Amino acid sequence: MKKGYYIFFCFLAGLLLLGTTANAGRGGNRSTGGEANDTVRTDSAAAAIPETSVVDEVIWVVGDEPILKSDVEMMRLQAEAEGISWSGDPDCSIPEQLAVQKLFLHQAAIDSVEVSESEIASGIDRQIDAWIQYAGSKEKLEEYRQMSISQMRQQLREDSKNNYLIQEMKKKLVEDIKVTPADVRRYFSNLPADSLPMVPTEVEVEIVTKQPKVSQDEINRIKDDLREYTDRVTKGETSFSTLARLYSEDPGSARQGGEIGYTGRGMLDPAFANVAFNLTDPKKISKIVESEYGFHIIQLIDKRGDKVNVRHILRKPKVSDEAVAEMRNKLDSVAADIRAGKAKFEDAAMYISDDKDTRNNHGLMSTYSSGGITSRFEMKDLPAEVAKQVEKMQVGEVSNAFSMINKNGKTVCAIIKLKNRIEGHRATITEDYQVMQDVVLQKERAKTLHDWVVNKIKNTYVRMNDRYKDCKFEYQGWVK
Repeated sequence: MKKGYYIFFCFLAGLLLLGTTANAGRGGNRSTGGEANDTVRTDSAAAAIPETSVVDEVIWVVGDEPILKSDVEMMRLQAEAEGISWSGDPDCSIPEQLAVQKLFLHQAAIDSVEVSESEIASGIDRQIDAWIQYAGSKEKLEEYRQMSISQMRQQLREDSKNNYLIQEMKKKLVEDIKVTPADVRRYFSNLPADSLPMVPTEVEVEIVTKQPKVSQDEINRIKDDLREYTDRVTKGETSFSTLARLYSEDPGSARQGGEIGYTGRGMLDPAFANVAFNLTDPKKISKIVESEYGFHIIQLIDKRGDKVNVRHILRKPKVSDEAVAEMRNKLDSVAADIRAGKAKFEDAAMYISDDKDTRNNHGLMSTYSSGGITSRFEMKDLPAEVAKQVEKMQVGEVSNAFSMINKNGKTVCAIIKLKNRIEGHRATITEDYQVMQDVVLQKERAKTLHDWVVNKIKNTYVRMNDRYKDCKFEYQGWVK
């Protein structure tokens, strides 16, 4: 919420409460790390005013940040819409959660924690997608909230940014937490068998992918479009950012006018990075660049140290249905040879697969877990098209060819082999050490964060209305 909005409501609440909430201004010039001996003040007059007569009011102040009654109601409504329930009394839990968020945000500002525009945009996308699913359609959502999707995105931006800052701050606070095998054994040694964590069914999958050939005519069409965009910007007919919003097929940056935010070379496709880091004139547009995602044109915004900020427009050539069908037939022939014993799946992955992530590992798919890289996937973590095939397969079986969209947004054809299936079971220290280590690690991290919050409260100026002082809070120290 913007500062001006807070100031308006602080003024309004002051009129409504006959000046009682104006006491919040005494904490307004304190930082969130204010003196501990002035930590808590209550507002006895506020309790005398019927809640129904108040349009809005400052109910808590944490450091120099107010929490409004409307903030609490907004979070309550959002939780109800998403089916989230609160432990304990929501009238106490919600303001406390908002207060804790402000503690993390203040620390993130002190530590100069940053998040990228693409991360913020993806958070907004997930929120709006969830709302659309709940409402039933985009049109129903716009009707229900009485605003356009574009307006919702604008409204959500600050919340999305704050959520990512909080996540990054928490990660930073627990990044050095480690647990030893002795810690894991000690934790589980006294647990009864029925309290051991359940390990869901996991699978190991090998994959061969081939990308159907894109016709030269389609590539020429995409390049002609990009050349036309360059001409229109160069002639001053429109701006690069406008064209990016209209035509770029990179959803994360398109909504930001093609801007990717300050990014290091290692985070970019090598071909894209080569051109982006060599741009020197913000008024000029690069030549067409081909990356593993498609074709781009790029415009420099700024360079800062070893990072660059550019705008780009991405266009992805479309693969024809005929090319997809032809590639599926070829992979079906490969699968038939493997089933007949004429070839091994692992050899096919090494010599013909286009998937560079699995090709050198004999086709074995892998993912990141808290313990590092693993080849075991829960069904929900597999790509949807792969999971659909695995569900009906036996161990050792090779699938028929199918098409899917890979992580770069391109259409590929694939065959898979189910290498292993580990049925769901109670965790054991010998078979599932990683799962058990994760349980202990999460508990240690949660304890570290809890202790950090309690300690932060001790050194933070807090004022709340009287009606909250009898709440049963999760964290100690709000009221003294």
